[in-house]
Amino acid sequence: MAADDAVPRAAAPAAPGAGACPVAGGTGACLVVGVGASKGVTAKEVLALIGAALSEARLDPASVAELATLDAKSREPGIVGAAVSLGVPVRGFAAAELATVAVPHGSRAALAAVGTPSVAEAAALARGGELLVPKRKSSGTGRAAMATCAIVRRPHLRASAAGRDAPPTRSEEAMPIPTTEAPFDLRHHGDAEVRDDGGELIDLAVNVRTGTPPAWLRERIADSLTGLAAYPDGRAARAAVAARHGVAVERVLLTAGAAEAFVLISRALTFRHPVVIHPQFTEPEAALRDAGHEVRRVRLRAEDGFRLDPAAVPDQADLVVVGNPTNPTSVLHPAAILAQLARPGRTLVVDEAFMDAVPGEREALAGRTDLPGLVVLRSLTKTWGLAGLRIGYVLGDPDTVAALHRAQPLWPVSTPALVAAAACMEPRALAEAEAAAVRLAQDRAHLLAGLAEFDEVRAVERAEGPFVLVRIEGAAEVRERLRGLGFAARRGDTFPGLGPQWLRLAVRDRPTTNHFLQALDQALTLTAR
Repeated sequence: MAADDAVPRAAAPAAPGAGACPVAGGTGACLVVGVGASKGVTAKEVLALIGAALSEARLDPASVAELATLDAKSREPGIVGAAVSLGVPVRGFAAAELATVAVPHGSRAALAAVGTPSVAEAAALARGGELLVPKRKSSGTGRAAMATCAIVRRPHLRASAAGRDAPPTRSEEAMPIPTTEAPFDLRHHGDAEVRDDGGELIDLAVNVRTGTPPAWLRERIADSLTGLAAYPDGRAARAAVAARHGVAVERVLLTAGAAEAFVLISRALTFRHPVVIHPQFTEPEAALRDAGHEVRRVRLRAEDGFRLDPAAVPDQADLVVVGNPTNPTSVLHPAAILAQLARPGRTLVVDEAFMDAVPGEREALAGRTDLPGLVVLRSLTKTWGLAGLRIGYVLGDPDTVAALHRAQPLWPVSTPALVAAAACMEPRALAEAEAAAVRLAQDRAHLLAGLAEFDEVRAVERAEGPFVLVRIEGAAEVRERLRGLGFAARRGDTFPGLGPQWLRLAVRDRPTTNHFLQALDQALTLTAR
């Protein structure tokens, strides 16, 4: 084969049985079986092929977590039937995505037909992992093979503690109903409240600190523009983040804001029972749903102060997402409570986008390496006023970070954003952030004291973030009255677990707060008429 005709090559497959998953009763399913099939293939043929491949590699069928194939084949009755028999889902990938996956045993015929040299190997390897069984074909008498399969071990796959055929456990019966319909506008964010106002409204809807970025940070970002001809190099910024949290660089992934991290988690890690703890930032659920997952919600109750009881999270959940301090409730959950959610076989995602607004960052889990499956997300958007630059990072175990990195496009973070990230990790910046957090706590106390003067307003107690959540009967009308008086507030009815009677208010300086409280008094009076 000429060099120009060569199919992309990947690393050689592992020896049969090497790195195999534990048998049933061990740590759980971690095998992905990539399947290619001709039209009309039977489930019997697919199952026979997979069974033979597992048997020869000495792999337990109970370790299979999913079948993976081309999108166009994901509804092929033979593949669907095989998945049903195995008790696993079918994951489909776009042809364009599979075309980017290097495979060790491709064919030019497959490349010409579907755009990838091997559907089976590309689908199995699409989210990374170790190739245990290379592509093999079903045997046919007097006809071409109708099915192919390849098997990959991916350590990020999790299985439920119970066997597939076991009756549901108590915790499984308690799992919240999947949200197959989402009545909430999960894509509504605070910027929508001020996007078209022409700068006429005082912004209490977005939680970015006012007066940012500071002049010194703007200068550092501006100086970086002379290097835009070179491709971004994230090594210095990654090392700075690692040093700031006292972890190895292999535990750090730089992202285009925390929002990108939610997309990466949804698409790069595999899980069966994702749970999002609400009310909270809605992007995690939106990203999970966009990736095809059935999301289950655990709703914290207002009468409990939106406090988290770890027992409310089902044991079956193998991905749990929670914010701390939580947007929009401003509740800061104790680190010891969150730590109770961590366990082998579960990925625990803690969104700490607002943690640097908490004096001393008490209750932070960033930097912890002793909790299994912990993934912490951080954002530099809020404290440093970098929403338009897009910079954040992930802290997690090296395998998880590597899996998320493989799902990123090349050069996902720009040079100016990398310079900003490194700058915000410096001692001077950390001291400035801490001083800002202390001032914020004082300003928040002033706002809460003012809100307590209104009988119609009930604020969530013990707020710890740069915003407060308030309940007001007729909040939708009050919000519109406030707009007419020059203030934009964040509506609460787009957060699962809340409703139209809730508003989120960003904490501002005392003069702004005093002006707002006067406007709120007028809005409440006008609404009561």
